[in-house]
Amino acid sequence: MTATAKVTKTVWNMDDGTSVICTGHGTPYADRYGKQSSPTCGHTYTRQGRYAVTATSYWTVAWAGIGQSGNIPLDFSRTTNITVGESQVLSQ
Repeated sequence: MTATAKVTKTVWNMDDGTSVICTGHGTPYADRYGKQSSPTCGHTYTRQGRYAVTATSYWTVAWAGIGQSGNIPLDFSRTTNITVGESQVLSQ
């Protein structure tokens, strides 16, 4: 018997009225990106505050064995709280 699971998408509920749908693996952050937006999946908050962010990943498990096969859809959700603030630095 074999089973292969693949994520098809992740939906982020940003708790500011915005949902972001991401496909693929995304782009890991690197310092060289600075303030530019993610090329594959990102979000920018426009207000300070505390947000309950929920990520839901949608998976498909393809299985085969004993002469049969099929697909099983699965989804998993997790929520965490984040605080968004602003920092400004002035220098001469």
